[in-house]
Amino acid sequence: MKTITSSFEYKILDYNELSDTQKQLVDHARKATYRSYAPYSNFKVGAAILLSNGVIVDGANQENAAFPAGTCAERSACFYAGAEYPDAKFKAIAIAARDASDDFIVNPISPCGVCRQALLEYENKGGKPVEVLLIGRDKIYSINSISDLLPFAFTEF
Repeated sequence: MKTITSSFEYKILDYNELSDTQKQLVDHARKATYRSYAPYSNFKVGAAILLSNGVIVDGANQENAAFPAGTCAERSACFYAGAEYPDAKFKAIAIAARDASDDFIVNPISPCGVCRQALLEYENKGGKPVEVLLIGRDKIYSINSISDLLPFAFTEF
C-alpha cells in the first residue's frame, strides 16, 4: 500500500491587503451578485474573471424552476469570456455571494465541482495558473491555481 498526502497553500487576506487589480476584481464580483436571479435558493453569487487583455468579465448565477437548468456565476462568466474573447487567457477569478438576508456571506465559498472542471479547462488552455479569490464578508482566500481546487480533475483520455 502507498499513502500520498495532497495539500495546497492559500493566503487569508483582508481587502486592504489586496493589490489594486485584485480589489477591482473583488469589487466586480460583489457587484455581480446584484445581477443574480436566485428566487428559489436566495443565494446570490457573482463572479469576475480578469483576462490577459485587461478586460474583466462578470457573471451571476441564474436559477430556473426546472432545476438543474440554471447556471452558476462562475460558468456564466467563464463561457461568456470564452465566447467573446476566445484568444484571451484567464488570469484570475473572484467569487462572492450574498445570502437570503442580502448580506455578503461571512465565510468565502468555493466553486461547485462542475464549475471547477469548467474553469480548469480554461486554465489548461491558457497554460498558466489562474489565481482564485474566494470572497467572504471580512476575509478573502487567495489560491494560486484552479487546479489546487480540483486535484483529481477529469482530463483528456
